[in-house]
Amino acid sequence: MFKRFALIIFLSLLLFGGLFGWKFFQIQQMMASIKPPPPAVVAVAEVRSEDWETYLTAVGSLTAVAVIEVSSEVPGKIKALNFDSDQSVQHGQLLVELDASTDLAELKGYQSDQNLARLKFARSQQLIGRNFISKSDFDLSKATLEQANAIVATKLATIAKKRITAPFTGRLGIRKVNIGQFLAAGDAIVTLQKLQPVYADFTLPENQLGHVKLNQTVNIKVDAYPDRLFSGKISAINPGIDKATRSIIIRATFDNPEELLRPGMFVEVRLSLNANKPALTVPDTAITYNPYGDSVYVVEQDKQSWVVKLKQIKVGETRAGRVEVISGLNAKERVVSAGQVKLRNGVPVTLDKQPAPGERGVAP
Repeated sequence: MFKRFALIIFLSLLLFGGLFGWKFFQIQQMMASIKPPPPAVVAVAEVRSEDWETYLTAVGSLTAVAVIEVSSEVPGKIKALNFDSDQSVQHGQLLVELDASTDLAELKGYQSDQNLARLKFARSQQLIGRNFISKSDFDLSKATLEQANAIVATKLATIAKKRITAPFTGRLGIRKVNIGQFLAAGDAIVTLQKLQPVYADFTLPENQLGHVKLNQTVNIKVDAYPDRLFSGKISAINPGIDKATRSIIIRATFDNPEELLRPGMFVEVRLSLNANKPALTVPDTAITYNPYGDSVYVVEQDKQSWVVKLKQIKVGETRAGRVEVISGLNAKERVVSAGQVKLRNGVPVTLDKQPAPGERGVAP
């Protein structure tokens, strides 16, 4: 009985051992047939040594050379409007005519009085020479003529003020009045701004005062035309320093023949210092930004393959898609510029023959 039980146990162990061995053999064969994944394909870029122009940066806003609210000096009803909103006008161009019919009628009466006073004075001149009238009568006729002349001149000036003209060449804003509307003295009619040229006002810290001088070149960019750079010259430097901000106020003048620059625009200012500095640069796509520090993957050759090594770097300015590397890299080193997501330190890689998409077509 015991021998039979032992035989059954032995045969069972032998069966299970065989099955386990067969399964183990199958797993080993399966694992042997699985090939490791190929190395990741990455784009690389060389660390460049460049000469970067040095400049100061600031922000500011555009200001019109001249801006006014066109208004009437005298009250009256609008007879004619000779302009449209957003219209360019020349100096002296007629904009608004006020009703002057009453003034013209009064002018005729004043001119009649003026003619009569002129005749009386001419007669007095003849009589005073013959001593037929007294000196006081002569003076009275002279004063009457002068008074009549003054009244006529005043009325002519009032009539002239009812023809409102552009005080300078510029562009009008949106019209604020209509025909038939009564204007009180000082009521706004339309805004007029001179847009050629324009000013850009900005500030710099007081420690940069030594780098600023009149006629120095200034470049600006505006959000409305992000791909255009506008150049001008410094035309004024405020003589005092702002006590609250310890900064200097600077004004630059820009030609604006196309009137693309408009007063009130926010501008990014670049003030050239006419000097260059050496800089090591890499594409901005090559840098991995982290709270604990910025890093790049450097490509190095290891025996027959390429491997990547993670390096911590310190970065500076960014210009036109390239970032200045202050420390951590050397010129001519090769860094991964695309494909970092699938990498880790020390893994092999395959180098793409093409640079990163953002680097294609860019001259070194």
